[in-house]
Amino acid sequence: MKRLTGKASDTLFVSDLDGTLLGDDSKLSGRTIQTLNRVIEELGGLFTVATARTPATVVPLMQEVHAKLPFIVIGGSAMWNPTTGAFEHTRGINTMTVDAVADVFDHHGAHPFIYRRHGNNRLHTHHYGPLSPQEQRFIDERQHLPLKKFFLNDPDYRHSDDEALLIFSINKYAVLEAIANDLKATVSTCSVVVYHDIFDESEGYLEIFSAGTSKAGAIRELASGIGAQRVVVFGDNRNDIAMMRAADYSVAVDNAFPEVKMIASEVIGPNTDDSVASWIEKELIDC
Repeated sequence: MKRLTGKASDTLFVSDLDGTLLGDDSKLSGRTIQTLNRVIEELGGLFTVATARTPATVVPLMQEVHAKLPFIVIGGSAMWNPTTGAFEHTRGINTMTVDAVADVFDHHGAHPFIYRRHGNNRLHTHHYGPLSPQEQRFIDERQHLPLKKFFLNDPDYRHSDDEALLIFSINKYAVLEAIANDLKATVSTCSVVVYHDIFDESEGYLEIFSAGTSKAGAIRELASGIGAQRVVVFGDNRNDIAMMRAADYSVAVDNAFPEVKMIASEVIGPNTDDSVASWIEKELIDC
């Protein structure tokens, strides 16, 4: 294993959640929670997560971790301060871009979810039109979360005074890839990320942000703000590749996609074996 030199306070450790820090049950294990708390409180480690998830699900998942740094959420379009329970450093999508993106979806006979920041600590999620079975399951799992409220079959879903942070869709990967290609060709004012579901490659997710928004950019901003001299990133999916390439050292879990393993500085055990938390703990003990 290649070791990093320097003090614990010099290195920012950033982990993806699904398929990386979380187990296959999409939860943090007791061992990972215990190890991360030791990393943060006893070893002085600088640790946070970077995820496509919103605070509505990140906060419950991380509630037992004694986090001190902001979480990078919604694909880098915002940070969430776990101490104050509020958004920080949001990057909104302007109204003209929202309309242009919605037009492309209309052309494909689809309607996305539009996530908007309502106040400092809530998300309002707007959708119009029929829901696919995947979308309905997605809503059912999040319908009663305190930090998110859904507005369904909203004919005016494109327009609101609230800041749009994310335009999101769940569908067959082939459908989303076609929409993503059209967006990249016709809408220059947004960033587009499409990727496979980690459990079923025929399914996918499409995320649209303001131009220049990324987990990699948010990580650089956070590292600069806290004075970290190096960044170590952990990931498993194709949408983690950009932030792994931007890091000083990148670590893929063993269950990662082959492309992710190929670009990683190191491959460790799987997400089901508390591999990320254990790697960080060992790194800090040995440094």
